[in-house]
Amino acid sequence: MLKVSNLRKEYDAVVAVDGVSLEVQRGELFGLLGPNGAGKTTTIRTVLNIIQPDSGSITFDDKPFTPAMWNIIGYLPEERGLYRKSKIINTILYFASLKGVPEKEAKPLAYQWMERFGLKDSGNRKVEELSKGNQQKIQLIISILHRPQLLILDEPFSGLDPVNQILLKDILLEFRKQNVAIVFSTHQMEQVEKMCDNICLINKGKPVLSGALSDVKKKYGTNSIKLEYEGDGTFLKSLPFVRRADVYQNYAELELTDIQKSGEILSKLDNKLNLRKFEVVEPSLNSIFINVVGVPAEAEKPVVQTPITAPINADLVSKDSRVKMALYTVVGAVLLTLVFAVMALMDSEFSWKTPGTIAFIALASLYGYYKKRKEVIRELELKREVTKP
Repeated sequence: MLKVSNLRKEYDAVVAVDGVSLEVQRGELFGLLGPNGAGKTTTIRTVLNIIQPDSGSITFDDKPFTPAMWNIIGYLPEERGLYRKSKIINTILYFASLKGVPEKEAKPLAYQWMERFGLKDSGNRKVEELSKGNQQKIQLIISILHRPQLLILDEPFSGLDPVNQILLKDILLEFRKQNVAIVFSTHQMEQVEKMCDNICLINKGKPVLSGALSDVKKKYGTNSIKLEYEGDGTFLKSLPFVRRADVYQNYAELELTDIQKSGEILSKLDNKLNLRKFEVVEPSLNSIFINVVGVPAEAEKPVVQTPITAPINADLVSKDSRVKMALYTVVGAVLLTLVFAVMALMDSEFSWKTPGTIAFIALASLYGYYKKRKEVIRELELKREVTKP
């Protein structure tokens, strides 16, 4: 069992994860949900000890995570982590070796999984030759080939077409039957609704909703009706007794203030829509998600803001060895110019040719100095951006 208690991770003035707690049993599919920037990926990386938490405890089977436990964990990151120039089979075998699976055992397993994902004859192709969806399949194979006991997947359905999404769903359900604890984060609410036993919804780093999916739905009542129709359903938002309406092209989900008023709502649809389906339902997870998280303010009213960042420390730039060398070159060129200028003035056959040349070199070196400073400042700015949460 994975147990996370009061997890917290802070970057400077930004609290990325604040008091997140969750428990995932063996043989359970657990959904970690939240809007963009909510702290899902930071939570996952902290659980895996990729990022050190500021406080909180993380255990698996009542034991703290240690390097010896890495071989029982499977992790699929959201970002691509494959060597693009490497052959597919070599890539899979390399990652299998990192998990302690010898090549003699890993190779047949690799081809079995490749065949299941429709890549049986692609072993000698380079990773860069694959589509985004097929690269995702390779990453999935890497995360499950060593038969992990804890499987953590960040956006596993990304890039997969509907057929391969079903295939992945079947594979995850097979792992659940094998008593594997599975955590996955996704924006695809319908997948969570079909597969997950328990969920945790976090927003702005804080847990706002958690528990069994059935209990979560009961908490939000059954004051919802689902419509399938032909026609323009825009007017549904303005009907009486409608608290909230999610209206799409030929489908709508309405949350009513009183479910007893559903008959009156139905009567108001006459001659406006060609109704195919009308039923009282529990609110969908997508509806609950929107209700809890809400619509981001920037989505309602776009605001263009100029980022305010502290300037790069000038002393830090000046201490850079490249900047120092460029400055020494300028000083040397200036001194040489002065020396040759004095010598030229003392010479009876006065000529500015030599000091003029040196002066030109001094100006060029001065330009090089300022250019080098800009390069160093830019590098420091990029480094600061990379280290931001």
